[in-house]
Amino acid sequence: MRPVLAALVAFALSLAAVACQPASQDAPPQARAIVDSAIAAHGGAVLDRAVVSFDFRGTDFRLRQDGGAFRFQRTLTDSLGRTVRDVLSNDSLYRTVNGARVDLSEDERRSVETAVNSVAYFALLPHPLSDPAVQATYDGRDTLRGIPYHRIRVTFQQEGGGRDWQDRFLYWFHPDTYAMDFLAYAYGFGPAEEAGTRFREAYNVRRAQGVRFADYYNYTDTSLALDQLQRYPELWAEDDLTLVSRVELDSVRVRPLE
Repeated sequence: MRPVLAALVAFALSLAAVACQPASQDAPPQARAIVDSAIAAHGGAVLDRAVVSFDFRGTDFRLRQDGGAFRFQRTLTDSLGRTVRDVLSNDSLYRTVNGARVDLSEDERRSVETAVNSVAYFALLPHPLSDPAVQATYDGRDTLRGIPYHRIRVTFQQEGGGRDWQDRFLYWFHPDTYAMDFLAYAYGFGPAEEAGTRFREAYNVRRAQGVRFADYYNYTDTSLALDQLQRYPELWAEDDLTLVSRVELDSVRVRPLE
């Protein structure tokens, strides 16, 4: 079956699964079913086995996923004009400079892992929410642009949750299309870490090989505590947030694996 067709079939089956869930008038929807439907709607069946390439702030990224195996690579030019390539996979992390491997300190390894993982995670969302370490909880509804979005709270198990397993996320999924149009997160729960929160609004939504991608307005409110992410929709509606940056993926390409 062609990858794009497979994605559409998976989406339809996922929607059917949600529709068939036993429910009472008072019972909230199941978080896992909503997340799975969102992954399918965004083209998750294609991303299961594909290479995604894009440019992000002058750096080239190449994200390869093949079932449970992954290989994330970023390539940039440093201040000396050298080509620096960082590669992160299931079982290794290394750097090459002009094609030759170089040693990294533990702090450098931590920095590379965090930076590469972070870009890959946000670029591929909501597909990473299929990870076994994800703990999803239905958290209610919020009305944004007049639409009652599902709000899903996500935390991570420590085992398998990565270095930043304590980070917390909220995702807002459209009730009909399961599009992930908004998200918020809190970071910096370690004793020596810089802490803060962010709220992202999707724009420039497009598809490549059936996979949905978006750029994001990245906002913050420095007065919010780390456990107040649920206040962001209200503050956004009141135009009371500070725009920190725009998160834009350029030249997005998707190559399904044979």
